[in-house]
Amino acid sequence: MIITIYRMQRSEMVLTKKELVLKAFRGEKVDRVPVGFWFHFVTLEEKMQGLDNPVIFNKSVQGHAAYVNAIRPDFVKIMSDGFFKYPSPLYSDRIDSIRDLAGIASIGEDHPWIEQQIEVVKAIKATYPEEIASFYNIFAPVSYLKRWFRREGTRGDKEIADFLAEDAELTKQVLDVIAEDIALLTKRVIKETGIEGIYLSTQQIQDQRVDAAAYRRYIEPSNVAVLEAANAAGGANILHICGFEGATNHIPLFKDYPAQVFNWATHHEGVSLAEGRKLFGGRTVLGGFENGRAGLLNSGSRAELEAETKRLLAQAGTQGVILGADCTVPDDFELERLDWVRQAAHLP
Repeated sequence: MIITIYRMQRSEMVLTKKELVLKAFRGEKVDRVPVGFWFHFVTLEEKMQGLDNPVIFNKSVQGHAAYVNAIRPDFVKIMSDGFFKYPSPLYSDRIDSIRDLAGIASIGEDHPWIEQQIEVVKAIKATYPEEIASFYNIFAPVSYLKRWFRREGTRGDKEIADFLAEDAELTKQVLDVIAEDIALLTKRVIKETGIEGIYLSTQQIQDQRVDAAAYRRYIEPSNVAVLEAANAAGGANILHICGFEGATNHIPLFKDYPAQVFNWATHHEGVSLAEGRKLFGGRTVLGGFENGRAGLLNSGSRAELEAETKRLLAQAGTQGVILGADCTVPDDFELERLDWVRQAAHLP
């Protein structure tokens, strides 16, 4: 009888993956440090073409389903593949002045761009073979604005710097309108799909004319508005400070953002997980592995990845830490590598 009771107690103590991840978010003790990597399921061009496109919709759902069923991850970052372009009716290939956007207005919470993202998140979650914590990829308002100008030779940073130089207050107003819509999306996707929160991707403007003071005054309010909306909706939220493809960020600029978890390019920015734990006031950090093809994560042996996993945890500790990558891993990432790291992250 005693043995039976003991077994029942042991069974009750076993955490689901969702419970494990949320404990790590809260900085509580865990028996195993959660691990997660993510990648895209559509082509570069398709990332911008998902609105009213069932082919891309289904491609995203099927891609997420195949990934989850193959590796049974600790958590899922649901990609917003297909919905990278904010659909303002003012969009034009010929926006030469921020004054061209002075008439921008909210697209409204029932716009198909919002409705279809809610639908795709529900469809992806419906494919899960077990309950898994999920976080939906959302971009900062300025990133959506930059993407209007992204083409060969520019990623939109120059245009944003030009706009700020032309009329900084109007630029801020435009970003605030976009933020209103992204906040609407964020609230609805958390409340209506049952995901745990969002993964908000932001980045400093890669132009020397936009210094930290200008970023804080004119761009940061729109970022914070989205996070506050996610918090108000009950989300547990991740801030991603994107340092991929050569972009550089001053990480302390983001230390007071109202997120629960922080992810940044530890290698590119030269700020380790352990240093980040201190910088972000003991809040949970996510990352540790370089995501590029030449990095250890993609090219190292199993023994090398296991050793690096243990080194990272010895340095950063095992509470308030989730292992992952600096950013999205290559589309052909070998899934067994995630499992090598996950197995090495078991605590003694």
